[in-house]
Amino acid sequence: MRKVTTEVLHNERVKFLRHLAQAGRRVSRGRELVFDEVMRSHGHFTAEELAKECLQKKLKVSRPTVFRVLHDLLEAGIIRETAFGDKHRHFEHVYDEKPHHHAQCIRCHKFIEFPDRKEDEVYHPYLEKQGFKILGHEMHFYGICRECQVKEV
Repeated sequence: MRKVTTEVLHNERVKFLRHLAQAGRRVSRGRELVFDEVMRSHGHFTAEELAKECLQKKLKVSRPTVFRVLHDLLEAGIIRETAFGDKHRHFEHVYDEKPHHHAQCIRCHKFIEFPDRKEDEVYHPYLEKQGFKILGHEMHFYGICRECQVKEV
């Protein structure tokens, strides 16, 4: 994961503020606090984890505000949602994105990211020929990580 430099943080904040203005939403202190907390987070996170983090840090933001700001950040293209088949949606930053996929251990829920191998070059032409407008794709593998396998023995 790329380090969040001052320049990256500034660019992401500008993108967020531009989105809020275009959506007719005001820049509230709560939105700013959640934005800052998201930018400090690393790896994958859920809305619940973010809300708990805000509560632990005694940030004055409600749980619904966290969920609304995550929606704003998704729309602004600052974070993306990843589906792992659990009940909770997971998010990750877009600024340091290199095309990648995910594998998740079904026991400890650890994530492994691995590089994209241009699978879209195989599937996109086929789907486009079928008249399907592709907005994105994800590939997920589920299994048991090495550490959990060792615990079994």
